[in-house]
Amino acid sequence: MAIHREGITTETHDWTMIKASSLIKDQKVITIDGSLPVEEACNLLIENNITSAPVYESKVKEVSETTIVHPRSYVGMFDYGDVIAYILLVLQNMPPPGDDEAQESMNFEIKDIIRRAVEGREVPVRLASDLSQKNPFYSILPEATLLSAVEEFAYGIHRVCVLNPDGSIKGILSQSNVARYLYTNQRSFSDIERVMNKTLRQLGLGVSDVIAVNADSPVLDALSLMSKYGVSSVAVIGHMGMVLGNISMTDVKFVMRSYKHQLLWKTCFQFVSLVRTQQGVEDGQDRIPVFDVRLDTTLGFTVAKLLATKSHRVWVVDEREKAIGVVSLTDVMRAIAANSGIEIKPLQKGKDIEKQ
Repeated sequence: MAIHREGITTETHDWTMIKASSLIKDQKVITIDGSLPVEEACNLLIENNITSAPVYESKVKEVSETTIVHPRSYVGMFDYGDVIAYILLVLQNMPPPGDDEAQESMNFEIKDIIRRAVEGREVPVRLASDLSQKNPFYSILPEATLLSAVEEFAYGIHRVCVLNPDGSIKGILSQSNVARYLYTNQRSFSDIERVMNKTLRQLGLGVSDVIAVNADSPVLDALSLMSKYGVSSVAVIGHMGMVLGNISMTDVKFVMRSYKHQLLWKTCFQFVSLVRTQQGVEDGQDRIPVFDVRLDTTLGFTVAKLLATKSHRVWVVDEREKAIGVVSLTDVMRAIAANSGIEIKPLQKGKDIEKQ
């Protein structure tokens, strides 16, 4: 008789019942004090090589000259999407004086951010947390199953916080964590192996609108497109629609380092070249752009490429190397959830957390 152990795959193990928390053992969780300035919060992401972190506020109450600090209250997540939204607000989204309609359309937090920026004051990250409105704070309990997490991810949520009974964060489970686990252990799960062996064409993936920017456009245009369409990456397109590169949300760290805001006005092609060079200096490896697949590529190979490039999406090209679509980790989660019998509703345009 096979022994059933959570977190250890066996031929008799049903992956859908694995505890999601088993994938985040011994994880160091970086959290951000909500009073930190946006720039310092961004530096925390850079220094710890992470793309997102929970933002907290400690509830403090004074009683008879004694200060009592209550447990942390998590007010949101802060990621590079919020950094981009912040940059765009400061640089180009400030309504002109006298534009009452534009002023009325802004909520209190955005007004406060703009006011502080105009006055040259530091903006606390709690105001900018989830400024992009694409990365809210989601949490699950330790006993939640992996299938329940996949179902959440299928609707565009990129990561969920696993909470301890006392409300503290045990760890953060991401789409990438789950994709890597299922891909690595697919031979132990026959249903996962079957879906991994299907092609993108068979799964109905890979043909969609490509959100792209011309190679000679300024980087600011790429950031604006990501913010406008709620995506975390745009393709850099050259002659005849060929994909020359990719600009993602995490690339904004190269702008924030040493406050090199002038990079925003370089061309997208120049910026992609700079990023590749900088990445090569940091990890000692030459970077070869590997970011495209075909419709007849299997889902498994697509996932392997996503994991290898540490990306959230990969471009789909035709026989002429022209971009015809994109496959994201959200698409992968949707395919796996649907393969497991979960009825997945279509993502609503304009309301989904990531439209790719």
